[in-house]
Amino acid sequence: MKYIIFEDFSGQAIPVLFPDRIDHDELREQMPYGTVLSAGYVNHTGAGFVCHGEAKALGVASTASDASVIEQHFQQGAG
Repeated sequence: MKYIIFEDFSGQAIPVLFPDRIDHDELREQMPYGTVLSAGYVNHTGAGFVCHGEAKALGVASTASDASVIEQHFQQGAG
């Protein structure tokens, strides 16, 4: 899967995960958030999320904290 982490209007990091067949820039055009913090590819393993790669069209890459941001978002949604 692919992902983009946006900064929402209150300054929070919001991850959006989507299928590989959708380009990063296509999804970006559909989102109201102003700032893209990072983007790339995400996999889920037995140990959790693993993020890697980049979104050349957006000029950003995955960062070391992306997996944690995605994990926290899923934990908040489950509670």
